[in-house]
Amino acid sequence: MLDFFTGEDGLENVYAWSIPLHAAVILAEMIYSHVSEAKLYNGKDVATSIYLALMNFGLDLIMKAFAMGVMFLFYNHKLFTWDFTVWYWLICFIITDFAYYVLHYVDHHSRAFWAVHITHHNSEYFNLTTGFRSPVLQPLYRYLYFSPLAFLGFNPWHIMVVYAIGQVYGTWVHTQTVKRMGVLEYILVTPSHHRVHHACNIKYLDRNMGMCLIIWDKIFGTFEKEDPNVPIKYGIYPKMPDNKPDTVLFYEWRKIWKDIRQPGLKISDRINYVFNSPGWRHDGTGKTVRQYQKDYLEKQAKRQ
Repeated sequence: MLDFFTGEDGLENVYAWSIPLHAAVILAEMIYSHVSEAKLYNGKDVATSIYLALMNFGLDLIMKAFAMGVMFLFYNHKLFTWDFTVWYWLICFIITDFAYYVLHYVDHHSRAFWAVHITHHNSEYFNLTTGFRSPVLQPLYRYLYFSPLAFLGFNPWHIMVVYAIGQVYGTWVHTQTVKRMGVLEYILVTPSHHRVHHACNIKYLDRNMGMCLIIWDKIFGTFEKEDPNVPIKYGIYPKMPDNKPDTVLFYEWRKIWKDIRQPGLKISDRINYVFNSPGWRHDGTGKTVRQYQKDYLEKQAKRQ
């Protein structure tokens, strides 16, 4: 049974086994939304999420051989050799989750990567199908974050299987129907934590980056608890002009292109418009998330 998940087909097997589970849980949430009149779902929004998921899956298939080739190149020069014990799998899970945290952090703090990741955040709805609203272009570079793990001696197939299992869990935290999870709130990324992550309130921006474990956010200062006094608003600000597929995919890229084409810019300014934090502007008129949050905290302090 273990070989079913750890062989070369393990990644596909994890996703195949998760499909009926996802379908059942999503159907249950849809029924709850309808019966309770919570209005958690919107047909066009769900269609966009499915479209983005299929685009991501297609690119993932195209990139699979190259990405695994790069990871095995690192693995063939590995520093350590591990026995496949429980400790091996536990450590593999922990460091893969940390690698995802780093990937996710960069996606939020570098504009080119935010242009990829923004598709996961633009929905004003938050439900289980939001978890499938994939950053379409992420397979082009995601493997680079996991390659150091292969260099440490973890088999690339095992890394990706553990990552896939984490993705399955990460899909389930995209829900408003689960409020709190008791003691698990201190260890795992919970629906409450992830609602904060998808909020566009200034207080909540760029918070709770983990996929399975919330400990990384607590260690590196990116944790924020859901505050009952600050109701969550989902989506991005400013809103996209429409929800057409090309708008969703290329929204931020078009803005970047417009910025780097400004006349009279230094090369360093053009590079900053691509890779610096979203909101950065060469003339100082823009604000990054950190600047917005600094202003927000100062205003909160004055009110107290």
